[in-house]
Amino acid sequence: MAMGEIQEQIQRHIDTLVGTGAETGVQVAVYRDGALIVDAVAGTADPASGRPVTSDTPIFSFSTGKNVAATLAHLLVARGFLDYDSPVTDLWPEFGVHGKATATLRHVLTHTVGLPAMPREITPGELPDWSRVCESLAAAEPRWRPGTAMGYHSYTFGYLVGELARRATGRPMCELLREWITAPLGIDGQLHFAAPKDSLPGLARLEQQARQWPAGPDDGDAILAPWENQPSADFGNNREILRADIPSVGIATAHGLAAMYNAVLQGKLVDSARLAELSALAFEGVDQVFGTPARMALGFPIGRIGAPAEENSAAFGWPGGGGSYAYADPARGVAFALTKTRLVPNFDTALSVTTILAVHLAGTR
Repeated sequence: MAMGEIQEQIQRHIDTLVGTGAETGVQVAVYRDGALIVDAVAGTADPASGRPVTSDTPIFSFSTGKNVAATLAHLLVARGFLDYDSPVTDLWPEFGVHGKATATLRHVLTHTVGLPAMPREITPGELPDWSRVCESLAAAEPRWRPGTAMGYHSYTFGYLVGELARRATGRPMCELLREWITAPLGIDGQLHFAAPKDSLPGLARLEQQARQWPAGPDDGDAILAPWENQPSADFGNNREILRADIPSVGIATAHGLAAMYNAVLQGKLVDSARLAELSALAFEGVDQVFGTPARMALGFPIGRIGAPAEENSAAFGWPGGGGSYAYADPARGVAFALTKTRLVPNFDTALSVTTILAVHLAGTR
């Protein structure tokens, strides 16, 4: 199979998804062994105007932004600003109350620090207030002793990484992202925390799938608040949110995400020893938020979603609520990303595209 064929297959597939109304706007980008083999787009970025999606159209993609925040954390370590096992309190003394003094960056990256949910006084309206959120997290009581259990840190993750970054470098995550990733890789405008004001007109508009989403627990025992657990198009289209530095979520093109992960795999952002360390199993257990098995590397879940057990997938990377997905697969030299404008309660589109890719890769060994 020629490499051009996988581009054609995926392009046809996403054209069909848009044509049948299953999707409204989709981007897919794939690198293999350093070469861009897929850069496919379909549909509209704004149904109201009919503006088409292009490879350069940034899309608010929820937790796929964690891929970028985690990568920045490893760059902070590589550049000597942080250490995986230094106590958080070395830089953030007030964080140590209520038994959190033993927390380290390693615990933050493996989602084992014990603060999966925002304190209840923090609502979406408070998220742009960085100091307010971080003060609340510092004062919070953890649900478990750091390092002893894992639970998905939905929005808290980015603030924990970002506050350590700010205290170590004196700079916010949005600036570090530009200086350390997007500018060196030539992908300015394709990955954002805190989108510049002049970029807002060019962003895609999200839409919510009309059919019913799964209801959350109604017994009051849910760890995450509804807004932390279920993505919202209104949230992702809100100008204040788009302009805020919220490093648990992100605004991205599929090409920007895939290019970042390709740079990780190709040694342009981290060396081979750091890649081996960041992608190795760091914690295994049951996710206390969702009750599902969890295998965590430093900053990322391990395993391509939908991969058969026999693949023994070494891929790492976060999906995003609503159906986006990005991962790096060091065993296959693949960097993959899919972003989309329609929020749905499943990953059917990502699974269908990654299945097409997996079949192609199996045929080119």
